[in-house]
Amino acid sequence: MNTSVNIAGVELKNPVMTASGTFGSGMEYADMVDLNKLGAVVTKGVSDKAWEGNPTPRVAEVTGGMLNAIGLQNPGIDVFIERDIPFLKKYDTKIIVNVCGHSVEEYLNVVERLADQPIDMMEINVSCPNVKQGALQFGQDPKVLEEVTKEIKAHAKQPVIMKLSPNVTSIKDMALAAEAGGADAISLINTLIGMKIDIYRKKFVLANKTGGFSGPAVKPVAVRMVYEASHAVKIPVIGMGGIATGEDAVEFLMAGATAVSVGTANFAEPKSTEKVIKGIEDYMISQKIDDIKDIVRL
Repeated sequence: MNTSVNIAGVELKNPVMTASGTFGSGMEYADMVDLNKLGAVVTKGVSDKAWEGNPTPRVAEVTGGMLNAIGLQNPGIDVFIERDIPFLKKYDTKIIVNVCGHSVEEYLNVVERLADQPIDMMEINVSCPNVKQGALQFGQDPKVLEEVTKEIKAHAKQPVIMKLSPNVTSIKDMALAAEAGGADAISLINTLIGMKIDIYRKKFVLANKTGGFSGPAVKPVAVRMVYEASHAVKIPVIGMGGIATGEDAVEFLMAGATAVSVGTANFAEPKSTEKVIKGIEDYMISQKIDDIKDIVRL
């Protein structure tokens, strides 16, 4: 049985990876999950300097998922290069670094620092709804997205995945803009924007007021957007949003995704990625599919 997929010349043993921000760089999960089984580990967002993130409280459980307003807290690129890359290189999995920034200059600082590092791809986060400036506006205007993609591609040594926001009028237009800018692949969806109010304390549950909504409830929206995006562009699409089982993953593959990312499910069940991989294999066996590329695309 062949479960390997190719994204921008990078061969993954299977199409399952982690969604940025839900898995750290794998250190927190390494005792529970066999990282060698994963197609790729997508790291938490990395910026050119350390970010403190948003004030607490910044996580809330809601019906069908969760809200988060972490604000891309991270120790910065220097610590990441010294600590996280050597850790990940111990495992037989591809390394995809999620890059974040408030400005094009900040993105480029990270992209250039990663140029000579032993990573496989970069995922550029232009769609985080929890950052006060920069990222979200880049991901909501097609012309701006195209220009930012071009600028990053001009400096990048590794393939570039642009991570798209669902908080737009037309996901097709955003996908086409990323492709026009030279993106090697796109990933979607990032979180929807949500809010929760405590009616007894009479205040917002999150200090940030709004947060990114993720989990099972967003899956139908994500599947629809992956379908629209994948049918608009020729570059590979990585689908995510509410994936918790092999059946969920196959649904995204049928919608047009080449690979999938597992996110919020990791918090409820740390071994979710392994279970999704096994679920895909079980589906292929039950349907007598020898090659994952033969899964029907609708």
